[in-house]
Amino acid sequence: MEIRRHLPFLLLSLASLAGCKSHPLTDYRPLDKAGMWSSNMEELKKLNTSDVEVAQVVRLKQAGFSDDTCVALVAAARQYGHPFNSAESAVSLVGAGYQESQILDFGRSDRLDSISSDAVMLRLIGLSDATTQVILQRHVDNQPVLSSSEIARLKNTGLTERQILDRINQGMTDEQAEKEIASRNRARNQTGFVRVQGRTPR
Repeated sequence: MEIRRHLPFLLLSLASLAGCKSHPLTDYRPLDKAGMWSSNMEELKKLNTSDVEVAQVVRLKQAGFSDDTCVALVAAARQYGHPFNSAESAVSLVGAGYQESQILDFGRSDRLDSISSDAVMLRLIGLSDATTQVILQRHVDNQPVLSSSEIARLKNTGLTERQILDRINQGMTDEQAEKEIASRNRARNQTGFVRVQGRTPR
């Protein structure tokens, strides 16, 4: 009777253990070689970090990330129920000039991988830091936002950064942007055609 009374609790405990993979034999020596403090390695051990994740953190350390950011990124992945495997995304963002605090915000919203390519492209487009921050914050807040490729194409049609930002704040979609790009390109081509026709032959 005693066992039967505790059976639901035992079954729940077994299910929890089955859903949480244990990595008791993880080799943390690569982190020591990468220069991570022992106290931070202990934090990673508490997070039950796997060998694959250790390799990811080593990649972060090699790129110059602080110990605290490394641990926080792994912890953020844990909160969303998946291992940390976004080192390359984080490294590409650092290479594009983003700060660790910004990268950590992306990780804490579980958007590090999905946002990295657009974030890097925004730097290449040449937008100001203020505009870039507005766009990325919309990504983090899961608000409608134009893709970096459409932003670049709008800019190529002659729209100013302010005009593009106004369209983004109004919720313009990629499909709507595509229509405006086509319209502006048609108008530009027609204007160019008229100018050419109006030239005086030599």
